[in-house]
Amino acid sequence: MSSPSLSILSAEELRRALSVRDLTDPTQGPHAMQHLVSAALEALRATWGCEVRLHRETPVVSISDNYDRLHYPPDGAARDARYTRYVCDTALLRTQTSAMIPRQLRGLAGGPARDVLLACPGLVYRRDCIDRLHTGEPHQMDLWRVRHGPPLTTRDLREMISTVVEAVLPGRDVRLTDARHPYTVDGLQVDVREGDTWVEIGECGLALPALLAESGLDTGAVTGLAMGLGLDRVLMLRKGLDDIRLLRSREPRILAQLEDLSPYRAVSVMPAVRRDMSLAVDARRTPEELGDTVRSALGARAELVESVEVLSETPCAALPPAAVKRMGMAPDQKNVLLRVVLRALERTLTHDECNTLRDDIYAALHQGSAAEWAARPR
Repeated sequence: MSSPSLSILSAEELRRALSVRDLTDPTQGPHAMQHLVSAALEALRATWGCEVRLHRETPVVSISDNYDRLHYPPDGAARDARYTRYVCDTALLRTQTSAMIPRQLRGLAGGPARDVLLACPGLVYRRDCIDRLHTGEPHQMDLWRVRHGPPLTTRDLREMISTVVEAVLPGRDVRLTDARHPYTVDGLQVDVREGDTWVEIGECGLALPALLAESGLDTGAVTGLAMGLGLDRVLMLRKGLDDIRLLRSREPRILAQLEDLSPYRAVSVMPAVRRDMSLAVDARRTPEELGDTVRSALGARAELVESVEVLSETPCAALPPAAVKRMGMAPDQKNVLLRVVLRALERTLTHDECNTLRDDIYAALHQGSAAEWAARPR
């Protein structure tokens, strides 16, 4: 794993991340996503007749709760600083709402309820690529049923899946495939049909007995079900949205449609502007790192970027000498041909704006000693 100390968030990056609105939280204003949370919880409450405990907490969590206590291997790729936003050597911005679960399980150990649903919705934080389906701050919700009594089985798990999917995406066909998670057994991936394709909306499984035992619960009497939902994708499917940025739009015609679950009525689409650029970058850099660097460099202006797509990658050694010289490449670098699509949701971008955005992205990513600017020399 990459050492967290090599990629600690700056104070400004942390401030910006913590300022992002949590669309699942009613105290931060109404949003259609809150209706999804309520629909899932009410459906499970009605089906099981169990107690529901809704929990939220700060997104800064310990590495132990985010990874160790959930049984992620010490050298697992998920921990890599290329994908995780570390705050310090012992804490990070949670990468999953499952990070709230160990503490909740420990809270049950003192006096476990006979049958309880733990619900943990909120923002999670990743270094991710930029396109219409991905954001660096997506929303998730973990749903864990913990019961003292007859063991919960895969039959109960499938009932949970059908109940939740019907509540949030009524009438959708569902496909289940085997999946492995460190904190579950008999894991499944949940996909729903969207036209001719299948779209993943969540994962689930039986709660890992060792996790329950380590939390102080009697695994001879207590079992659990675990499910995690990707709320952004579910809401986009429910309303018919094709761009994840619409969920946070401030354009009045869009904003007015984000308070309920009725189908989205498209507003006029602003024109897209494409900018291709040829970059020299470290040979180890991933598309997720490139996307995260663009977000950090642009700040609030990142909402003007519809997508950042890697068209091709070529090692320095495979390039003609003229190309290496033109970019000022080093032997340990690679050439990335990048396509950036710029599009504001509520206005048309000017030519100068697009060139400035292009140059700011280029300046943030290009590591060669020679540069090519669109607007003006730097």
